[in-house]
Amino acid sequence: MILKPQNGFTLLETMVSLAILMGVSAIVMSGMVQMMKTQNAVGNRTEMHASVRSATELLQQEIGQAGKISLGPPNVSVTMAPVLPGSQNIIFTPSTGVAVYPGEYLTVDLGNSQEVVAVTGTSASPSATFVKAHPSALTPVTALGAFATGVVPPDAASVTAGCANSTLPTGGTYPGFTNGSTCTKLKLYGDVNGDGNLVYIEYTCSQGTQANPGFLYRNQMLITAASKPANDNTMILLGNVLANPNDANNNPVPCFNYQVRQIGNLPNYCVTNVALTLTVQTQNKDQQTQQFQPETKALLNVGPRNVIEVWGTANLVDSTRAQSIPASVTALLP
Repeated sequence: MILKPQNGFTLLETMVSLAILMGVSAIVMSGMVQMMKTQNAVGNRTEMHASVRSATELLQQEIGQAGKISLGPPNVSVTMAPVLPGSQNIIFTPSTGVAVYPGEYLTVDLGNSQEVVAVTGTSASPSATFVKAHPSALTPVTALGAFATGVVPPDAASVTAGCANSTLPTGGTYPGFTNGSTCTKLKLYGDVNGDGNLVYIEYTCSQGTQANPGFLYRNQMLITAASKPANDNTMILLGNVLANPNDANNNPVPCFNYQVRQIGNLPNYCVTNVALTLTVQTQNKDQQTQQFQPETKALLNVGPRNVIEVWGTANLVDSTRAQSIPASVTALLP
């Protein structure tokens, strides 16, 4: 009888095959783990960049809109009742939703009847001294120009700290604005949202450390608000904020830096440029380095276009276009 050879592997062949399979599996698993760590690092940085980009885009938009002045909602024509020369109360149409304040300049009527008057009285019961009679029951009224201090100029401490640069035509040193913006607080106001509502907005850059990072807060209220609410978690615009790295000369870099200019020869000042510098870290540690990944975002030329326009207009054409800061905003600055 002839025996047929049996099909199969010897024990030695099986052990060699298993060893090769385990080696290949280890290489594949190592590659997959490395790929997952890389994907985690990329995801961390992507999330961080998206958060910073969102915050800086909002800052750019609102700084650009700062100083915009509105009498009422968009596309609403504001008119007033007839008045005679002299001190007269102003009755607006529409009767609600029109926002004026003492010291504001209004341009009244058209053509040869046009004049500029300063609001007196109160916001609730405004008046003005008219030179001309305006007999029409629908005399058009506009508030031309913009708030010169739409980006509130920096205070004296910011000048000392080096985050306020000035270009003054009459020379001298910028003295600082009482309770103004600072190296870590950006204060601005106006019809920032383009909805006819005058609002005051305050950005607070609270820097921290890697172990205890800080936040960028955004606090918004109507300029007629009775008080300013304290910053809380509902106002956090950006988390994981760190102190900025020092510059090439080893000087601290502030969150906000201001370019100040003078309006005419009067002691009035406006901010025509804001520089932003924010340093943040990733939410989670990098799985490869076991360290948080920091990133610094700098925007060196953010211009408040309404303020820039009124700065040029007030210097060259009409100083009344530079509308003064409302008393209600001054009360919110401290």
